[in-house]
Amino acid sequence: MSTHLLTAALDAAERGWHVFPLRPADKRPALHGESVCPLIGDCAGGHRKWEDRATIDPDRIRRAWADRPFNIGIATGPSGLVVVDLDMPKQKSSTGTPGGVTTFGALCERAGQAVPTTYRTRTASGGHHLYFTAPPGVRLANSAGRLGKLIDTRAHGGYVVAAGSFTATGPYTVTDPAPPVPLPDWLYSLLAPRQPARGLVAVPSSSKASRYAAAALRAETATVRASQVGERDWTLLSAARALGRFIAWGDLPRSVVEEALQEAGESAGLSSRQCRSTVRSGLNWSIARNPQRRTA
Repeated sequence: MSTHLLTAALDAAERGWHVFPLRPADKRPALHGESVCPLIGDCAGGHRKWEDRATIDPDRIRRAWADRPFNIGIATGPSGLVVVDLDMPKQKSSTGTPGGVTTFGALCERAGQAVPTTYRTRTASGGHHLYFTAPPGVRLANSAGRLGKLIDTRAHGGYVVAAGSFTATGPYTVTDPAPPVPLPDWLYSLLAPRQPARGLVAVPSSSKASRYAAAALRAETATVRASQVGERDWTLLSAARALGRFIAWGDLPRSVVEEALQEAGESAGLSSRQCRSTVRSGLNWSIARNPQRRTA
């Protein structure tokens, strides 16, 4: 088994993915924590966490996996990856609770997009990991539930368990060996940091800005439609705040955004009156914080 895991770790490194050892038959890092750091070797200049010590160096990998059957962690940030984690419902969940795969499929359908064909693995619990290459020059963080229930993402600061690893629940296996494709624009628009713009923002062209805005509108309304009871109003408010900047920048008419969000909110089960109030509040908040953009 150690040879099998070593081969899998080397295969991941050949793809340019930075790996580090996880505890045997476990998902937790095998490296020491800061509180017990000996401050020698890799940590001679100060404690280095698993993300810092993840490597593609085959010699270091061979030494690390020489004696014990460590599972394999892939540090997504250094590897230039964004991994969408489609989880399974917990055993105590109701039988009607949809899994992450189902929710993600619905999200894609409502956004008018096909489920991306990319490198994909099946997790020990029966979920799936979809691997994408991260957008250049962008530092995305991890997310939990931002794309929908039982859908998390791993980017900077995160890691995933690589194919070839196993736990008591089962193995991690490759279900689609296709090379990872770039993170789709419509998914990026949902995961990009939502921060108020500071000052004037230059963009390369109005046509590109309009395409991005249209993709964001499709993605945000799809998220609202897929939202569950207890999170619908907040999801609608977040979508309105995310889309208000495009109104302020002149990329989308306010009437179009209001109509699309109203329809999405009502489709999710909110009342017409509640949708109007939430959308108006979210758009006004965003427009007030996003000054008009100048062209390059």
